[in-house]
Amino acid sequence: MQYKSDHLPGVFKLQTDFNPTGDQPQAIAKLVEGIEGGLKYQTLMGVTGSGKTFTMANVIQQVQRPTLVIAPNKTLAGQLCAEFKAFFPDNAVEYFVSYYDFYQPEAYIPTTDTFIEKDAAINDEIDRLRHSATASLLERRDVIVVASVSCIYGLGSPESYSTMMVNLRPGMIKERDEVIEELVNIQYVRNDFELQRGTFRVRGDTVDIYPSTSEGVLVRVSFFGDEIDQIVEIDRLSGKRLNARSYMAIAPATHYATTDERTKQAIISIQAELEERLEELQSEGKAVEAYRLEQRTRYDLEMLAETGFTKGIENYSRHLDGRQPGEPPYTLMDFFPEDYLLMIDESHVTVPQIGGMFNGDRSRKTSLVNFGFRLPSAFDNRPLMFDEFYERMGQTVMVSATPGKFEKAHNQQLVEQVIRPTGLLDPEITIHPVEGQIDYLIEQVKRTVERGERVLVLTLTKKMAEDLTDFLLGADLRVRYLHSEIKNDERLHILRELRAGVFDILVGINLLREGIDLPEVSLIAILDADRQGFLRSTTSLIQIIGRAARNVNGHVIMFADEVTDSMFAAISETNRRRSIQEEYNEVNNIEPKTIVKEIRDVLDTFDDGKSIKSKKRRRTDTVGQTPEQKIAAMKPSELVRTIEKLEGEMNRAAADLNFEDAARFRDLLILAKGYLD
Repeated sequence: MQYKSDHLPGVFKLQTDFNPTGDQPQAIAKLVEGIEGGLKYQTLMGVTGSGKTFTMANVIQQVQRPTLVIAPNKTLAGQLCAEFKAFFPDNAVEYFVSYYDFYQPEAYIPTTDTFIEKDAAINDEIDRLRHSATASLLERRDVIVVASVSCIYGLGSPESYSTMMVNLRPGMIKERDEVIEELVNIQYVRNDFELQRGTFRVRGDTVDIYPSTSEGVLVRVSFFGDEIDQIVEIDRLSGKRLNARSYMAIAPATHYATTDERTKQAIISIQAELEERLEELQSEGKAVEAYRLEQRTRYDLEMLAETGFTKGIENYSRHLDGRQPGEPPYTLMDFFPEDYLLMIDESHVTVPQIGGMFNGDRSRKTSLVNFGFRLPSAFDNRPLMFDEFYERMGQTVMVSATPGKFEKAHNQQLVEQVIRPTGLLDPEITIHPVEGQIDYLIEQVKRTVERGERVLVLTLTKKMAEDLTDFLLGADLRVRYLHSEIKNDERLHILRELRAGVFDILVGINLLREGIDLPEVSLIAILDADRQGFLRSTTSLIQIIGRAARNVNGHVIMFADEVTDSMFAAISETNRRRSIQEEYNEVNNIEPKTIVKEIRDVLDTFDDGKSIKSKKRRRTDTVGQTPEQKIAAMKPSELVRTIEKLEGEMNRAAADLNFEDAARFRDLLILAKGYLD
């Protein structure tokens, strides 16, 4: 169902000083051969630290196809996108994730007769990046989009999105008012005082447009009579002229923009569905539900007729797209050409996530439809069902250290990448009986801390994590715990402090099994390793063990009274990989060294006025005071300087795709402005 458009030629050019080493060359060659040979599904089984992203980049360069990379969450997607941007600086590397900083979906709870209005805070920068991704896909072929699983949610028709782009060229016969009308039709708003994305201003024969895809750059269109005289890019803040353009395509302000004709057809279709649904509710004796539905829908129809938009317009997406009931929605995948390449990172987690999205969305909307809050067509504003996603998968490379059921069932070629260019070995594994485990754990922890390294301790329950943390604190150890109730920005702060040595031991239930690198961690202790279940499955254990593979002193202790099948499989696989790496190191005379990775911390930025990009990332002499406390103690003159610094750092972090950092800067910025007022 991919949208077909005339893509401009583009060539992927991988720019790096590194050459493939270890078993990367054979992995790249096999994957490329499989793609060119027409294999639909391949799996890259690569261990932690083996350079899987570098392998993926080399494959993309060799096959020269638009590529969608799906990651299981925003954090991993951001990391991957930053890496691909470094590899392909001259190509379009885009970031596509959910644009909500906060999202409370519309819902109804029948048992308490409680209706919950939709409430959301949209991250403007991520929204811009989403528009940048879709616009790039319609304009060129050298595009890599790194996305979270939000890419399977309804987005709007790519054909409508492309058709509604406002195309401008110098010399084009087009009056100023005609361009203004076209901008209004694609949901741009006139604002002659303050330009924001998706707005424009008019000054005589000049129209300044702030495109939905732009980052601080305006498009100034000058007219001479009924002709476009020139098009110039202008810096939004300084007003400085940047570039003259011979062509400019202005993308719609929203992915749900549609033509007047389609909107009129949608209004007729919605009215027909409303009448049909009202008859059903009346025949069932649901007068209250019928009244409620009629009032809400009539209001939405009036808004659509007057403005072409309404709050909750996505619930009418089936009508606006011209789809039939039950027909799948358009998604990001439909913006790709038919020959696109799909890569699924951490596929053992990502694929099950994709499979579970539809049912959760459906159950919430059932109450809304049954009790008259939404028309049945709201069901068609949904994520793809897994079968629909499966149909839209291009040639696919699934990437994981521990392939899951889907990979094993569909894999046509398994490509293994076990050797780490750094020479680091998989950690040694010790099994220790449960009796006396805490005394033994404390002994091993102290040895690790003396070397200046960190420790992860994994428990099965939150209560156990809290109790163990209290016990270790009583033993004069520097320890904290992490669990699901801790907010995301606080979790990131805790992890930075662990890496920086503010404390030495982190206790938790499911500590970052996939994707996050903590090279300072050399010891991982797994309590109740012999308890069969999800947290102690073969896949989970292998992922946990991999967290210690970034440190030359990596060591894993499994506390258990018996060796389960999962433990045996995980230990056997780890030992196999370790022996392969040892042989490679011996042949190539490689001495393993712990990975050195910069510690990023947004919280010390205003300590000494230095940029996050140039300063040392952590100063332990200021850790006793939180950033909020520092701001509260500042004088007005200090607050003014701090606000300027925070604004700059927030924008830089967003540009670098460090959105967790950007969100933290934003919160501190709001706090500082509050004290200044």
